[in-house]
Amino acid sequence: MKAKEIKRILVTGSVGQIGSELTLALRDRFGAENVVATGRKTAPSDALKNSGPFYFIDVAKRETLEEVVRKHDIDTIVHMAAILSAVGEQNPMRCWDVNINGTLTVLECAREHEMARVIIPSSIAAFGPETPRANTPNDTILKPRTMYGVTKVAGELLGDYYFRKYGLDVRGLRYPGIISHETLPGGGTTDFAVAIYFEAVKNKRYTCFVREDTRLPMMYMPDCLKSIIQLMAADFSRLKHHSNFNVTAMSFSAAELASEIKKHLPDFSIDYRPDFRQAIADSWPESIDDSAAREEWDWQPDYDLARMTADMLRVLEEKRQQGKLVYPG
Repeated sequence: MKAKEIKRILVTGSVGQIGSELTLALRDRFGAENVVATGRKTAPSDALKNSGPFYFIDVAKRETLEEVVRKHDIDTIVHMAAILSAVGEQNPMRCWDVNINGTLTVLECAREHEMARVIIPSSIAAFGPETPRANTPNDTILKPRTMYGVTKVAGELLGDYYFRKYGLDVRGLRYPGIISHETLPGGGTTDFAVAIYFEAVKNKRYTCFVREDTRLPMMYMPDCLKSIIQLMAADFSRLKHHSNFNVTAMSFSAAELASEIKKHLPDFSIDYRPDFRQAIADSWPESIDDSAAREEWDWQPDYDLARMTADMLRVLEEKRQQGKLVYPG
């Protein structure tokens, strides 16, 4: 099987934490008019709306996706639309509908249109308590305890099924927690690693919803964008995996993150009040092995905890001084 050339891309969930920044990065790379952004109901930012085409669609309803695909002659879909872990536990049926029916809609549309590629990110939420927590292998036990995790495992299996049965080039990464200074997170268990930076700059204190010893894999947004664009362009002949690549950049505990912030902001204080998200975090890996991604498409992160923290605090302080630092909570 020979991979087809990517020409016109549609991004679902383009208003989300990753999708909003990914869409702009793809427009820089492929041309603004060649990357179509879509969302369900949240209004796009001015940068997203003014830099290229945008449409409201519901990925669980085929006709809304089909209309945009035909209008723009789409050959690649990057499927970012999803209900995340914490929100998914509060509304499991909604999580199933968006994450499963939306993914099936995307895959069927891509199959019928013989698209070049479909990118469907997965998550460390695909793992569970029975999975080895330290240096979690790429190929291991997948028995998640959240509806979000269940949908991500099913999404991986569906992607591989469509590849093996129909020859559709489906690729996916299991993302760790993603940290960004641009777009606010959307209800995930790793959101504390974003909120802590905003609150450190804004209020010099933070109440964390997981224990201080909670250690999870993380990635800074520039590496997140780099990884998905790199996988999109990877040489198909080298890929042994398809829908389930582990990727990571670093692992740290909540206390280690707070300590790194204190190097820059000595007056920063933190306390810990674990809530229902603690049980979710305890079912996920502390660190993951992404050697398959490194071997099959040369993955290599650029940021560690120290470099990420310095950059996050620098940008957020600039926003604070400009009166543009906003974080709900």
